[in-house]
Amino acid sequence: MAYPTVAAPYGFKPVNLIGGQVFSGSTREYPIAYNSGTAIYYGDLVTLSAGFIIPIASLPVTTSNTTVGVFLGCHYTNPGTKQRLFSQFYPATTAAGDITAIVCDDPDTVFQVACTASAASATIGSTSALSLGLNLAGGTLTGTAGGNNGRGAVVGASATTSGGGFRVLALVPESQVSSTATYVSGTGSASVVVSGLSVGQVIPVGTDIYNVVGDQLQFTGSSVITSPVTVTTTGNTTLATTSSTVTIAGTVVLVQTPEVLVKLNFGAHRYYVA
Repeated sequence: MAYPTVAAPYGFKPVNLIGGQVFSGSTREYPIAYNSGTAIYYGDLVTLSAGFIIPIASLPVTTSNTTVGVFLGCHYTNPGTKQRLFSQFYPATTAAGDITAIVCDDPDTVFQVACTASAASATIGSTSALSLGLNLAGGTLTGTAGGNNGRGAVVGASATTSGGGFRVLALVPESQVSSTATYVSGTGSASVVVSGLSVGQVIPVGTDIYNVVGDQLQFTGSSVITSPVTVTTTGNTTLATTSSTVTIAGTVVLVQTPEVLVKLNFGAHRYYVA
C-alpha cells in the first residue's frame, strides 16, 4: 500500500530520541487552568504560565519564549456528564478543575513534521536535502476541528542557530514525491530548464533535482528556490534553482519532500535553559 499523501500540516509528532536512546513514548502530565480560554490541539507546542499549560503563541527560539514540549491530548471531568473524558485536544473555556495535559516533554525527542509553504499557510511544501543540519522556523496556524494542530516546519526559513527553533535531522523518504523529466539546459547556473513534466503539476520550493546514473540517483545540488511553478506545457519548463554542484544531464528526477524529522534546538526547550 502506498504511503498516504500529506494533505495538511498536523503539528509535531514524536517518533524517536536522538543518540540511539530507547524511545518508550513517555509523557508527563501538567495541569491546565480551570476555564482556560485558549484551545490546545494535538501536536501543539506548549509552555507553562503560572504553573499551568498554555499553547505557545510563537516559535520558541529564545530563553524568554521557551517550550516544555508537545501536547498529546488531555483528560478531565466533563462538567456536563460528570464523567472522566479523554480528549485529543483541549476545548477552550472548559469549566473543570482537574484538566490534565499529556505532554511529550523529553528535550531529546525527534519529531516528524510536515513542511509548509509559509508560517501561516496550510499548503504543503518541500524541504531540500540542502537543509539537512540547518534550522527551520515553525508555523503559526492553530488547530483544526479534528483536534490536530496546524503547525508545520516552514520551507525556506533556514536560519542561523539562534533564528530557527528546529534543527533538521533527516528527510522522510516514505512520503517523498518524484517525477521524471528530461534536462534541457542550465547546469551550473541559477536556473534549470527541463521538459516532459505533466501539465498542471506543481513544483514547490525545496524540490531537489537528481541525475539518473544507471539505476542510481545522484543529487545535483540544485534545488528550487523561488515561488512554486505550475507546469503549463509538456515542453520546456524553467525552474529558478540553486546552482548545481555536478553536471546535470539526460534523464532527471525531481524529488519533493513534504515531511522531515526535526529536534528542538538548544535553548528552545525549558529543560535546556538555566
